[in-house]
Amino acid sequence: MPRRFSLSFFFIATFVISPFISVVGQQRPWLPQELQELDLAERLRFDKNATTMASTDYGHLIQVLPTAVLYPSSVQDITDLVKSSFSSHLPFSIAARGQAHSLKGQAMAHNGVVIQMGSLNQTHEIRINVSSSPLDFYADVDGEQLWIDVLMATLRHGLSPPSWTDYLYLSVGGTLSNAGISGQTFLHGPQISNVYELDVVTGKGEIVTCSKQLNSELFYAVLGGLGQFGIITRARIALHPAPQKVKWTQLLYEDFSAFTRDQEYLISLNNGKGFDYVEGSLIRDESDLDEWSSSFSEKDREKIRSLLDKNHLIYHIEAAKYYDNVTAPIVDKEVDSLLEGLSFIPGLSLKSDTSYVGFLNRVHDAELKLRRMGLWEVHHPWLNILVAKSRISDFNEEVFKNFERKSTTGLVFIYPMSRNKWDERMSAVIPEEDVFYNVFFLRAAKNDWEYLEDQNKKILSFCVKAGIKFKHYLPHYTTNNEWVDHFGHKWNKFVERKKSFDPKGLLSPGQKIFTFMPWQRK
Repeated sequence: MPRRFSLSFFFIATFVISPFISVVGQQRPWLPQELQELDLAERLRFDKNATTMASTDYGHLIQVLPTAVLYPSSVQDITDLVKSSFSSHLPFSIAARGQAHSLKGQAMAHNGVVIQMGSLNQTHEIRINVSSSPLDFYADVDGEQLWIDVLMATLRHGLSPPSWTDYLYLSVGGTLSNAGISGQTFLHGPQISNVYELDVVTGKGEIVTCSKQLNSELFYAVLGGLGQFGIITRARIALHPAPQKVKWTQLLYEDFSAFTRDQEYLISLNNGKGFDYVEGSLIRDESDLDEWSSSFSEKDREKIRSLLDKNHLIYHIEAAKYYDNVTAPIVDKEVDSLLEGLSFIPGLSLKSDTSYVGFLNRVHDAELKLRRMGLWEVHHPWLNILVAKSRISDFNEEVFKNFERKSTTGLVFIYPMSRNKWDERMSAVIPEEDVFYNVFFLRAAKNDWEYLEDQNKKILSFCVKAGIKFKHYLPHYTTNNEWVDHFGHKWNKFVERKKSFDPKGLLSPGQKIFTFMPWQRK
């Protein structure tokens, strides 16, 4: 069976939610009168329930109150809203809100309007159209749709997108505004590398179709653009023939060098003969070991406890090989061949089978348990950084063996990706090296979360002092200089694109990338 995520996946303390989250936007100015005269005015809500709901996100670290929330019934409502702001002498900020799985207010609009994108789907019509022509597999998917719905709709045609996130209850527009990464990224690239075409509402209120061939500058800007250049209302997503089952393999390591060397070897086998999914993680103590309790026998667990007493840390690789009824007779032989020469701990490897859907949607069971217990809406001070391969060993020595050895606050993932699977023309930024690691600390607490944020700051401070090159995934900064440093050589292009597609800086103000428009300086 695939990994089952227990409640410790999120680390829940036993206190009430802290009342000390930052609250911004107590004053509620009026919106322009011309906006309230449009047909969409009846779908604008100013009541406390609506604005409070739109004032926070999955992070539950800050609260930012909008003036109003738009529940659009069509894409035209969105274009009319943005156009109204753009043409007004009192422009207001606008943020598109999908599943609000951001962490620090990226989907918020201080004293502006939040667009509740899910309202487009309130008729329960799944707005996903699949082309299953043998010469052209793709799905046209509206931006508010969830990836789980994309999966189920495409599977009915025997097809599937090749690249996923580990959690599927995210909106298409949301992940494409960041990148969309997981254990398949080394093979197929991030989700943004698997898009053929977009419909985008720009900061001028124009609905524009774009692709690599048509309006390409907007296309590359929006993908990984953090919502700065437009609101994605449709994406044409690449599809591949879907597998039916997954051969799930787990490997344990004492030595970090062997752990990273084997991961790097496995992702180099991207010729169709290797694994389809590779992710690494840490096992630090019994709480992490519980994550694998449904798979490892009690005898194996005793061995693992002994190794933890000796080493304090064990490294874990999960690798998946997709197959169907035709390839089922040979999949075990293929996996055994892939494992030859690897340096995992002898006797501590497992193979199991699961369905393709069960594998991709494996996090959802943990979510349902947490929701039933009222433990989903808690603080999530996550840290997600992309670290250059050349310094990942130094990162392990200082962070994993020091900071994280003393921590039991949720899982820590560490797995490699290949730069050649990313398109440099897109807005997303990654380290300069050919191979880099996604390092993801999934921290959570119901109270007293500030110490976790402090730990994140210490990790980042160590990286800066040690000269370890990294880039934030799901970035959040508070100063312009930090954003300039984050985008590096892409910054000037990023500014040019902002000037072209959102010259008044209306969109996604929660990122705080453009607190002023440099081209408007006198």
